[in-house]
Amino acid sequence: MANDDYYNELGVSKTSSKDEIKKAYRELAKKYHPDISKEPNATEKFKKVSEAYAVLSDDAKKSQYDQFGKEGFQQKYSQEDIFRGFDVGDIFGDMFGGGDDVFNMFFGGGSKKRQKKGRDLLYELDLKFEEAVFGCTKEIQIEILDSCESCDGSGSKDGKFDVCKACNGVGQVRVNRRTPFGTFSQISTCGDCQGEGKSIKTKCSNCNGSGRASKVKKISIKVPAGVENSSRLRVTSEGEAGIRGSHPGDLYVNLRVKPSDIFQREENDLYLQVPLSFSQAALGDEINIPTLEKEVNINIPSGTQSNTKFRLKGKGVPHLDGYGRGDLFVIVNIITPNKISKEQKKLFEQLKKTEEKKSLLDKIKEFAKGK
Repeated sequence: MANDDYYNELGVSKTSSKDEIKKAYRELAKKYHPDISKEPNATEKFKKVSEAYAVLSDDAKKSQYDQFGKEGFQQKYSQEDIFRGFDVGDIFGDMFGGGDDVFNMFFGGGSKKRQKKGRDLLYELDLKFEEAVFGCTKEIQIEILDSCESCDGSGSKDGKFDVCKACNGVGQVRVNRRTPFGTFSQISTCGDCQGEGKSIKTKCSNCNGSGRASKVKKISIKVPAGVENSSRLRVTSEGEAGIRGSHPGDLYVNLRVKPSDIFQREENDLYLQVPLSFSQAALGDEINIPTLEKEVNINIPSGTQSNTKFRLKGKGVPHLDGYGRGDLFVIVNIITPNKISKEQKKLFEQLKKTEEKKSLLDKIKEFAKGK
């Protein structure tokens, strides 16, 4: 087992129960917590055991870790993802604080302005088949909370602010707690100013101090060639505005592609069902086939059977990476006419007389062998 394996960090095995994992973490976290530990590199060790517990205590993350290993797992989950929502309050109570404090220890949240990022938004966009194949630019209109134009997103009517009285403009507050293990100092984001260190003197009347106001916004969506139905596009920073100048959210666009009238799509390949008459299949013919751009001629050799597939290379859907295209497969089907004229009936009767006489069983055997 590798030294940096999560199970090894906590001294547990894959078969250990949740209670055993929790107990192991509790003991190690008390041993290495920077506020009480005298061991060298205590902070780094505390981070490692906390990361291990954050993964192994979460069923979904543990399953991904067991399946892909640490390297594969960390390609899917960033450090922020691993610790986001991580709460050790049920383990230590008031000893070390809640999950936010562990997160802040790792990512500096306690010493920075708390980000109030705007919400991500979801929009359903309908596309024609050809628009998805060749790409397009669509302009949409959505009603969102955008940066307030009256106060430029500051939330202040006149742009004036007071120093926050709770934290004296620092954006942080320090709380001392006495526990059986000693007195601990906990630094957290100021709840009054949300880490900004200032408070609004006079709130903007248009947004009531939030820095955001509702408006209808036009957004241009660039749809790349080759997208499929249910594909999702991300338009960065086009979601709701953050509170008082914080970063906006993103806009996610779900694509609903209308099916083609004639083509069936499978990834980047297209399939086209083409009817043939008995005479075309028996004698052969040259037919015009519709493609995405224009009609092309293909040769039908004599004796063509129903469900024969012809491949037109590079006539399918463009690849999303911009390199190459899929293929178009033409599948011919021999159609039996519902009605025939007297002249056609006589011709078929003459043809029937010339056909080789074999038993039905022999014909079945030959057909099964592909003859």
